Amino acid sequence: MSVLTITKENFESEVLKSKKPVLLDFWATWCGPCRMVSPVVDEIAGEMHDIKVGKINVDEQHELAAKFKVMSIPTLVVMKEGKVVQSSVGAKPKASILDMLNA
Repeated sequence: MSVLTITKENFESEVLKSKKPVLLDFWATWCGPCRMVSPVVDEIAGEMHDIKVGKINVDEQHELAAKFKVMSIPTLVVMKEGKVVQSSVGAKPKASILDMLNA
């Protein structure tokens, strides 16, 4: 599945009402660690068809970043049934991100 661009306009339909778990990547273009994590998140999106993967640009989506209290990026959040079940700040290897999804 391809990576979705999540905005405040599609957040409810794509994330809160998703029947699949959702991995959210809060990022910004100027963030070095975000650029390290991004290809890993893209890879996971291509490999795992039982989840949704969305990216939220914190510079464009201030409200969503505030809602999740994102203070540092990259921040990865796993949501199931509209609730946060895991979150992590900073660049993580693929195995750690997969562990978040399987928890």
